[in-house]
Amino acid sequence: MTDATTTVAALRSRVDTFVRARDWEKFHRLSNLAKAISVEAAELLELFQWRGESDPLDVRLRTRAEEELADVVIYCLSAANSLDLDLSDAVLRKLKRNEAKYPVREWRGRARDASRDDADLSPRRRRTRSRPGRRT
Repeated sequence: MTDATTTVAALRSRVDTFVRARDWEKFHRLSNLAKAISVEAAELLELFQWRGESDPLDVRLRTRAEEELADVVIYCLSAANSLDLDLSDAVLRKLKRNEAKYPVREWRGRARDASRDDADLSPRRRRTRSRPGRRT
């Protein structure tokens, strides 16, 4: 199986079969899966915690990174199964929104500055978040 020959549906089915065979559906609630995604992403990040950008990536580290990234994707696929959502459609819709939010002519070759944050976004794009106990 390769990316070129394997569909998202096939991966979702394989993950679903794995989960059902172990009777883990009861544990695969969205909140648990979100936590698992975060933990696995942190494990991926930990591999690079003290490495410089120019440090070579040896075979052992690449293999460990591959495994952690696979764990993230597996939990994401399980979350898509749990929500019964079309992951391909969700990704394509999100990319379309990101294309509108980050036009190529304005964002090519640069990342958002922390100092700019959302302050430079137009009011229609700016989101305000209200959290309990915080003034907005």
